Amino acid sequence: MSEQNHKLSKRLSSLSESATLEMTRKSRELREKGIDIITLSIGEPDFNTPESVKQAGIKAIEDNLTHYPPVPGTNDLRKAIADKLLRDNGLHYKPSQIIVSNGAKQSIMNAFFSILDEGDEVIIPAPFWVSYPEMVKMAGGTPVSIPSTVKQDFKITASQLEQSITPRTKAFIFSSPCNPSGSVYEKEELAELAKVFEQHPNIYVFSDEIYEHIRFEGKHASIASFESIKDQVIVINGLSKGFAMTGWRVGYLAAHQDIVTACITIQGQYTSGSCTISQAAALEAVRTVPAESKELKNMLFQFNKRRDVLYNRLKAIEGVIPNKPKGAFYMFPDISYYFGKGANGFTINNSTDLSIYLLEHAHVALVSGDAFGCDNCIRFSYATTEPLLEEACNRIEKALKHLK
Repeated sequence: MSEQNHKLSKRLSSLSESATLEMTRKSRELREKGIDIITLSIGEPDFNTPESVKQAGIKAIEDNLTHYPPVPGTNDLRKAIADKLLRDNGLHYKPSQIIVSNGAKQSIMNAFFSILDEGDEVIIPAPFWVSYPEMVKMAGGTPVSIPSTVKQDFKITASQLEQSITPRTKAFIFSSPCNPSGSVYEKEELAELAKVFEQHPNIYVFSDEIYEHIRFEGKHASIASFESIKDQVIVINGLSKGFAMTGWRVGYLAAHQDIVTACITIQGQYTSGSCTISQAAALEAVRTVPAESKELKNMLFQFNKRRDVLYNRLKAIEGVIPNKPKGAFYMFPDISYYFGKGANGFTINNSTDLSIYLLEHAHVALVSGDAFGCDNCIRFSYATTEPLLEEACNRIEKALKHLK
């Protein structure tokens, strides 16, 4: 029987495989060969969901909350999210201005599908989360990146932003705390960016705040807190990172009513509402004040300790220039010192080469910086134990010494 020639969409050909998932796949293949791989490539807390949140999910099952949910989320959860935004962030949103989705990723896609037309430009500061450009392309837009370096703490300036705006600019998307750098925009820095957006009222500002609760110093600030641009801002958040709820798949969006209404229309056509059990658990989570939860305080404490361990170890390795992140659980050191060096006939030309070299020779899985828009760097996730971080650094230091 002849092989069928499957003709796939042009949309698919424009998309790339997620670099984090690709590294996970390569690590698994080596593990299946019996090789001991230390994985520092996954953006997932290595903690369990808080007990009270799990119990809320269990109770929802026992109470038979197993029927179709409203498309935008249950009324109780939307109200609780509005209360949380006011309590934690000083942001005033009505419950009707909230939509709950199957993870923050869907929240972003809902909004992109709602606002983007073919060829609209979306400005993305680099380094950026790997999915941002692909999501923009999927919705018909054109991603435009703004570069930054470790010397800038991976944060762009208002001047860089202004220079990147064109008549085709429709949106801007960033995360703070940032994946992959862990960098945090302070309120004064956000104020400078807000002044630029004031002059461009037709540009939407996507503020991805999924790592809000994983911050080691200072108080989280949202760009939506600037009243002059609030109607332009689309706040993205969820429970995956701050509450170790990655598998529950609950994210949410808060924005002007017109945007939320559009997102509800889109979500209603391709997934409908988020899982009722997950929403019941999320209700317990958003009502929780992290500073009052022993489990969440411990998670933050452990991440802070791991950050310091990793930073001090990387700083001591020749040619590695680490940043010291204020949030999230990533570090994004500059490793360009090793470009042009090699060992055993293998030459390091870029961050992908170095990440492959470290996977094969140090047996440590990392993610190359080019996937995040900064080819001079590599992302470390320290969502693992201190002994494993120490061992990973031992292996990396040894492998790098062979590069000449």
